[in-house]
Amino acid sequence: MDFSIGIMLFLTFSCISSRKTQSIISVKNGSPWGKWAEPEYCRKGYAFAFQLKVHSYQGPQAWQDDTGLNGIRLYCTDGTIIESQVGKWGTWTEIDRCPKGKLLQQFSLQVDRPRGIIDDTAANNIRFRCQFGVVLFGRGHDWGKFGGWSKSCAPGFICGIITKMDIDRGIGDDTALNDVKFYCCD
Repeated sequence: MDFSIGIMLFLTFSCISSRKTQSIISVKNGSPWGKWAEPEYCRKGYAFAFQLKVHSYQGPQAWQDDTGLNGIRLYCTDGTIIESQVGKWGTWTEIDRCPKGKLLQQFSLQVDRPRGIIDDTAANNIRFRCQFGVVLFGRGHDWGKFGGWSKSCAPGFICGIITKMDIDRGIGDDTALNDVKFYCCD
């Protein structure tokens, strides 16, 4: 093994293992396509805000392809901004924040069901619950339905993210973000 690759693997493992995660929270309504990317973690802090990368509506023509949600970015109390794999389409929305001093603990994902030969979009929006119950709605599309809430990180808070992304198919039906899980830290 190349010495520099060995050092890089050691540093990567050290950064990941330096965060003590207590659990991973997930939902049951994620779409089936794509592969899980690499997780990302706040260095020391916890997530208090988020931002979405959303592909705008492409129009009613059958040949136009909507992908919906393409990325989720978390803002951490230690100043880091993290995101797992992000799709190539769309633009970042405004940042949504918990009330001052409050942190993200729970989420629910809005997903459009598989539609066969009709354009699939998979995940389209997300909402988070901050500690003490404040709910933040993402600025994604209203396509599909919100599923149930994940378990809560309580007594901990969200400190990491991993996304399930569908690759760019070129000429074909792209879906981008299909599912997400969040890591909880004490």
